[in-house]
Amino acid sequence: MMIELEKLLDADAVRRIRALIEQAPWTDGKATAGYQSALAKNNEQLPEDCSEAREAGAMILAALEQNLVFRSVALPRSIFPPLFNRYGVGHGFGSHIDNAWRPSKSGASIRTDLSATLFLSDPNEYDGGELVIEDGHDGKRVKLPAGHLFLYPATSLHSVSPVTRGTRVASFFWIESLVADTGRRDILFDMDIAIQSLRARVGDEDAALIALTGCYHNLVRSWSAGSA
Repeated sequence: MMIELEKLLDADAVRRIRALIEQAPWTDGKATAGYQSALAKNNEQLPEDCSEAREAGAMILAALEQNLVFRSVALPRSIFPPLFNRYGVGHGFGSHIDNAWRPSKSGASIRTDLSATLFLSDPNEYDGGELVIEDGHDGKRVKLPAGHLFLYPATSLHSVSPVTRGTRVASFFWIESLVADTGRRDILFDMDIAIQSLRARVGDEDAALIALTGCYHNLVRSWSAGSA
């Protein structure tokens, strides 16, 4: 499933993050790419362990913790500390698939079930720079307002089209889900949305709703058992 989370960050939070990372020590993005990705990658990136990246990343993680839709669709077990990239004119990122595992500076590694791009520049600040998910003949082209998050399976072949004007700034990171299988996560998300809709109509004490909620949690329990 691919999903847009609108306004994960409000305008004030976006401004604070942009101001924080503006003066940070940007480096060549190839430094953190795998072999395949390095061949296609042309952008700038903040070092994972720089203080500005850690502070800005903590703001994003706090927003994710409070976002019920994110928690429902991702069922996060672990979230890789958010990274930050910048694309100027001529920068882009060719077609690639993200590495299956990502080691962090702390020494921990996560399985990359989901990839996330959090846009920090508004679309009118740059031309080009679309996130392209190659899921069909033309692919899905994504260019969202600042503060919006796009979440998609990390198994997807994707790219960032070349920037032809301005600067595209974004955060990106990966999620290891409690449920590794994409199809099962989709079922659980649809089921959770249905439960929330029913709860609004029949109330918390309806016997059928209680039973359905129990089925949901038992499925999560069962389907996450093999992901540990």
